[in-house]
Amino acid sequence: MASTKVKAVVIGGVNVKEKDRLVSLYTLERGNMAISMRGVRGEKAKLKFAKELFCFAEFLIEEGKSSKIVTAVDVIDDFRDIAKDIDKYFEACAIVDVVSKFGEESNPALFIALVKSLKLLCYENCPKYYVFDKFLLEFFKIMGWSFLSNNCSSCGATLGIKYLNLEVGELVCPACKNAFSVQVGDETYKAISMLDATDFDNVSSLNLPEGGEIQACKILVKNYEFRTGYKFTSLS
Repeated sequence: MASTKVKAVVIGGVNVKEKDRLVSLYTLERGNMAISMRGVRGEKAKLKFAKELFCFAEFLIEEGKSSKIVTAVDVIDDFRDIAKDIDKYFEACAIVDVVSKFGEESNPALFIALVKSLKLLCYENCPKYYVFDKFLLEFFKIMGWSFLSNNCSSCGATLGIKYLNLEVGELVCPACKNAFSVQVGDETYKAISMLDATDFDNVSSLNLPEGGEIQACKILVKNYEFRTGYKFTSLS
């Protein structure tokens, strides 16, 4: 069997047989992969730590004709403290959900955004939704869906009151809005703009307008769900 090494984050998995687990990885080199981890559910299993959700590690994989089997793991960070905070856990699950749906191919920018988001959630005391909002904005950039602008995408007028036209994922003025447009308030737009302009490493230092992160989350989620057809189920 051929062997390969990949840097990856565990994004899911299901138990199989008595002590095995089929693990879903999002890898830097090859995108999403399903791999088998044999015996990892046993009490004395050497690799049991590497099957857990959010574990970031280098995996050595033996590739056979019908399966991919993990033979060694070098953990970089297990991000285990995320599971100790229910709000952070649900944010991380929502981020992982995006990656699981759009990570079929290698995408270094998306992989980096995932790892940096998990690092923020694990080690920084960011207010609820800051990290999730930032990740979605980065995801939109990666997909070519960025919508921030000072001008109406339809008529070109300078924007005062702003609406997000969900049909096209762009900002429009009151004269150009339609039934699929949602208003983006000034504080919400300011919060989105601040997050968009801030590197992941500095998100924890932001002080967004009061409630801005919640309203930003609502707008960003609507944009994501309208564009992709997927619904978030892990956000409280």
